[in-house]
Amino acid sequence: MTSSPHPRPDEVARVTSEAAELLEVLWGRASTAPVSASQIRVLFVLEHNDGINLRTLADALGSTPPSTSRLCDRLEAVGFVERRAGTASRRELSLRLSRRGRSFLVDLRARRERALRSVVEQMPAARRTALLEGLEAFRAAAATQIHAGDATDARSA
Repeated sequence: MTSSPHPRPDEVARVTSEAAELLEVLWGRASTAPVSASQIRVLFVLEHNDGINLRTLADALGSTPPSTSRLCDRLEAVGFVERRAGTASRRELSLRLSRRGRSFLVDLRARRERALRSVVEQMPAARRTALLEGLEAFRAAAATQIHAGDATDARSA
């Protein structure tokens, strides 16, 4: 890690990417059965966009409607997703997390947080504080960028 008081964005991006990969490995040790990583992404999107249609979900995932429909079929089969007739058109379906799907995400986050806690506990207190402050700033910047992208997408649609 660099000792510079003001690391360059490319240095921070590289280390953040490495940390994200380590998180994937760490979280991969905890089972996400009965769903895959792709299906978890669907659940996260639905959690924040209750009642969206299949096309909007596919766009959010960067996927195609047929592939997204198959993911939702499997999630519906395990009881995590519900499809309902849309309010504007009976041919359009809205997608929602079921109570079981929401419970699964609560449990998944708790398991992930326990895994993270065991790592973070090994860090000196001052480094934990710095990490928290950095992650809060990162979260705010990422949310701003994502929402700006959503606004741009809405204007171009």
